[in-house]
Amino acid sequence: MPVSPERDSPRTRRARASLCFASLTADRWSDFKELLGRHGGAGGCWCMWWRLSKADFDAGKGDANCRAMRAIVRSGRMPGILAYHEGRPVGWCSVAPREEFPRLERTRLFKRLDDEPVWSVVCLYVAAPHRRLGVATALLRAAVDFVRARGGRVVEGYAVEPKSAAMPPVFAYQGLAASYRRAGFREVARPSPTRPIMRRSVGKVRR
Repeated sequence: MPVSPERDSPRTRRARASLCFASLTADRWSDFKELLGRHGGAGGCWCMWWRLSKADFDAGKGDANCRAMRAIVRSGRMPGILAYHEGRPVGWCSVAPREEFPRLERTRLFKRLDDEPVWSVVCLYVAAPHRRLGVATALLRAAVDFVRARGGRVVEGYAVEPKSAAMPPVFAYQGLAASYRRAGFREVARPSPTRPIMRRSVGKVRR
């Protein structure tokens, strides 16, 4: 199915309202595996693409990448957020301080814009039956709350703005620009015609 933007309709608003969110912790590992399936999202990734060199990623495609992500979770780090609908995992957002994604530092497309200590969204994955229902937008809003609770100040995402709806979803895994905009992000740079960099200031935790 080609990429299509979420529709902000009564149906999508109801769908978003029915979601709940939780950090990926060791006791939720089975939910993460269920959501990503036997291919780890796509091509044995297990959301390790931005965390490893290309050589290490390619060598670990599949089980080794799965074990690497599980080791991160077992260490007590929380590499992102799961979205649930009626108790089942339906979405995933990988968000962490930019320093945890060394491959970002090695790509000219997403080079640092400034010295701002940003948290980076590098993956938005939504189960096929729940796409175009606002889950990605809701995950981005949850990511802002997640970062705020951990003292972060800015969330940055590397969105896709396809020229047509013919783009397969696998190539839009970092999220559509429209979803970021609906979640309150603004464009701060556009290193290529279809790849805007989006940011949202987080604000302080309310006491």
